[in-house]
Amino acid sequence: MGNQKRQTETNPSGRPVSTRRTLLKQGAILSACAVGWPLNRLPAEQQDPQTDQPKTKGQAATWDDYRQYDGIGLADLVRSKQVSSSELLEAAINRLTETDPQINAIASTHYEEARQAIASGLPNGPFTGVPFLLKDMSFASKDSPSSHGSKLFQGHSSNHDSTAVARYRKAGLVLFARTKVPELGILPTTESTVGGITRNPFGLDRTAGGSSGGSAAAVAAGIAPMASASDGGGSIRIPASCCGLFGLKPTRARIPLGPDKFEGWGGLATLHAVTRSVRDSAALLDVASGPAAGDSYQAPFFAGKFLDEVGKPAGNLKIGYVSTMPPTEFVHPECKSAADKTAQLCESLGHSVEDCTAQFGQHFDFERLRVSHGIAVLVSIRRTVLARLKELGRELRDDDLEPVTRYYFDFAANYSGVDIEDSRAAFFEAGRAMARFQENFDVLLTPTLALPPIEHGRITLTGMAQDVIDGILEFLPCPAMANWTGQPAMSVPLHQSSDGLPIGSQFSGRFGDEATLFRLAGQLETAAPWKHRSPSFRTIQSDN
Repeated sequence: MGNQKRQTETNPSGRPVSTRRTLLKQGAILSACAVGWPLNRLPAEQQDPQTDQPKTKGQAATWDDYRQYDGIGLADLVRSKQVSSSELLEAAINRLTETDPQINAIASTHYEEARQAIASGLPNGPFTGVPFLLKDMSFASKDSPSSHGSKLFQGHSSNHDSTAVARYRKAGLVLFARTKVPELGILPTTESTVGGITRNPFGLDRTAGGSSGGSAAAVAAGIAPMASASDGGGSIRIPASCCGLFGLKPTRARIPLGPDKFEGWGGLATLHAVTRSVRDSAALLDVASGPAAGDSYQAPFFAGKFLDEVGKPAGNLKIGYVSTMPPTEFVHPECKSAADKTAQLCESLGHSVEDCTAQFGQHFDFERLRVSHGIAVLVSIRRTVLARLKELGRELRDDDLEPVTRYYFDFAANYSGVDIEDSRAAFFEAGRAMARFQENFDVLLTPTLALPPIEHGRITLTGMAQDVIDGILEFLPCPAMANWTGQPAMSVPLHQSSDGLPIGSQFSGRFGDEATLFRLAGQLETAAPWKHRSPSFRTIQSDN
């Protein structure tokens, strides 16, 4: 529905091919990768190891070549000398130049810094040479200023890398651009007066989600196979669902937020990525996870590698199905149908699924949790803005923030220390209640969103604060629970609407148990692959 036809060259005869371009295209056909993403199975082209360039002059990979591979597949090609890191970077830059005028996903570009990193010699890691995008907040980098989607933060820069970014560099990733966010990451859409509207490649009049909407739109458009993202109330899973990607929010503290801060949004926020393949998400979590010196607490230790879990049998899981969470009762029929079909798919794979919507709603004080979430977010916003003003050495101006952000900033002054501690207590109590509830379920299944990707302008920071609250409750009643409890959760892109808009299904695991989620996700990716879906870059005329 609205997808472009795949343009893949094949060679049914199996005869050898002569150019790297054809080899790249053949990789998707000849691969033995069980989940449908290419592994390196091809003879290496002769290359000069000193310059990372082919001894025979070639052109940068084309869009069709580049899009066939996930991050691990591209790294395999670089490692086997079939393509150079420079060629991949130029392919990414070409794709960005071609598509970003349509989707407006890129906040800033850093091409020369990326080229210099390659010229200086990339570390030998699992993703050496793979182009990568940084979200325009939450990921401090010494090479790229971060505006946080806000006029107040324009020109803001760091003289060092965050822990996560340093680990990305060590893994060999090539950081070449930043992706857009709503102001201070507040919204589940990506719209701001500074950055404009980020559009969904599957429907240009629909949201790419937020706050990691720029990352999701860019990955869906094929600019990079994966991009960093952060999640304080669904900001990895929401855009993943909107843009047809895999998005996993790890367990609280799985990836350090340091060294500049320890917690985000009072412990609600976590770091990770949006990816096209499950295995890229797992391998990237292996790269970035693990405590840093000075961390006060950490996620439960995992002795293995998350990447190894992707291909393992998922077993016979007991899955609790929760169709919505209070106070939201209405779930769009296509979102409800997608979740129902996901439940049926899980049953066909040998898992048991039990509808536990009613009993789930009785275990949690949703009103208290949502109020506590608001306190955590608003206080964090006020603290962030005050720190920026101190850095600038001036008072807040009327045009520094968007209207709703300014309202939040002012209103947060009313909260006391007791209010903040009460909100944290609500989250910890919810975590214990969730642990008790999940004694009977390995995994919980919900719709990721209650609506398909919504039209632009429905949730913005330029109107009234109450409209934002109402819009959030209508659009995404389910994702925030995993932030309140700290448990891992993922959106899996299993379905599309009748208009061709992606619709994700959310699974939540027990605290610290990303391994079960990766095993299940790998199984689902094999059973109902999504790799073939490409965005149409068109306007969707029908209404939600």
